[in-house]
Amino acid sequence: MTAVMPTYGRTDLRFERGEGAYLIADDGRRFLDFGAGIAVNSLGHAHPRLVAALTDQAKALWHTSNLYHIAPQERLAERLVANTFADTVFFCNSGAEAVECSVKVARKYHDETGAPGRYRILTFAGAFHGRTLATLAAGRQEKHLHGFEPVVEGFDQVGYGDAKAAAAAVGPETAAILVEPIQGEAGIRPAPDGFLAELRRIADDAGILLLLDEVQTGVGRTGRFFAHEWAGITPDVMAVAKGLGGGFPIGACLATDKAAIGMTPGTHGSTFGGNPLATSVANAVLDEILADGFLGHVEAVAARLRDGLDKLASKHGNKIAEVRGQGLMLGLRCHGPNTALIAALIGNGLLTVIAGDNVVRLLPPLIITHDHVDEALGILDRTLADLDV
Repeated sequence: MTAVMPTYGRTDLRFERGEGAYLIADDGRRFLDFGAGIAVNSLGHAHPRLVAALTDQAKALWHTSNLYHIAPQERLAERLVANTFADTVFFCNSGAEAVECSVKVARKYHDETGAPGRYRILTFAGAFHGRTLATLAAGRQEKHLHGFEPVVEGFDQVGYGDAKAAAAAVGPETAAILVEPIQGEAGIRPAPDGFLAELRRIADDAGILLLLDEVQTGVGRTGRFFAHEWAGITPDVMAVAKGLGGGFPIGACLATDKAAIGMTPGTHGSTFGGNPLATSVANAVLDEILADGFLGHVEAVAARLRDGLDKLASKHGNKIAEVRGQGLMLGLRCHGPNTALIAALIGNGLLTVIAGDNVVRLLPPLIITHDHVDEALGILDRTLADLDV
C-alpha cells in the first residue's frame, strides 16, 4: 500500500502552480481548468485578493479555537446573514460537516418543540451529501455504502423531482426534507421547475424543516448567490462549503432563528471550524462574489458557454447526448464512456470532472472570461471530432 492511503483513482498529473483559470503541471504543460477543484476554486488560482487575505492573517493569528471570539468569523457570519435567508451560522471545515450540522439542527428543533419522535430525514435518489457515515446514509448510494454497513438509521428516500412521492413519504417521524437544487455527483440534474416550491409547501404543511444542500451549487456557481434563489423560495437550513473558501477548507450551516432554536452551548462544535485563516479567506471571496456586476458576469459567460455547448452537442450528436445544468455548473451526457472524453480532453489541455449518468462536468472558476469560454469550446470541438467512440 502506498504512503498516501489509496482511496482515490487519481489522474497521473502533478500540478506545481496555478494562474487564474490555468494550472501548470510539473512538466510545464498548461491546462485550462474547467474543474476548479470540483467547484471549489471559485476565483481561480492564486487570486491576489485571496493571497493577500491569507498572508496578512497568517502573519497575525492562525488559530485560537472557538473558546474565544474570532473577529473574521463574526464578520463572515454577519455578511452571510445579511445576504441570505439566515439569521445564524455555524462554521465547520467541509460540506459533509455542514450537512451533518443541518441534520442535527433538524432533529434538535423537533426535540426542542415537543416532538422528539420526529427524527427521520427525507432525501432523494441520486443524492450525494458527503462521505461521513450519516451523509452516506442520506445519499443511499450502494457504491458508497458497500462495506460500511450497518447503514445509519433515520433516512428515507424517493425519486428526485417526484413531489407527490415526497408528500406521501412524509410521516409522523419525519423531521425534514434534504435536497440539492441541482444534483452534482449524479450527473448535473437540475430540480424540475416548481419542485423546490412544492417541497417548501410540503414542509410547511407538515410542520417540518426544508434543508438545502448548496455545497456545490452555492456562492455564485449558478449566477445567483445561491441556487434556490432562482426558485423563489427560502430554506430553513442550508449547507454551504466548496466555493465559500475559494480553495481554503471551510463549511457553513446557515439557519433561521426558528430552526436553530435548540442549538445552544454544548450541542455542537468544531475545533478548527471558522478559524481566523479560513474566515479571512472566505471574507475575501465574498468581497469579490458580492461586488456589483460579479454575478452578472457569471450569467453572461455562462450563457456563452451554454450556447456553445448546445451547438457542439448538435454538431457532435453521435457523441454528446445532452447538455445539462445552470450557470457555470454544466454537464455533457455522453453516448460513449465519459472517461474516454475526459482523458482525451486532458490530452488537449482541458480539465473537467467525472459525474454519474455518464456525464462530464464543467465547473470552471467564476472569473473566466469569454476568451476562456471560446478556448474551452475550441478544445471540446477538436477533441470530439477526433474521439473514436
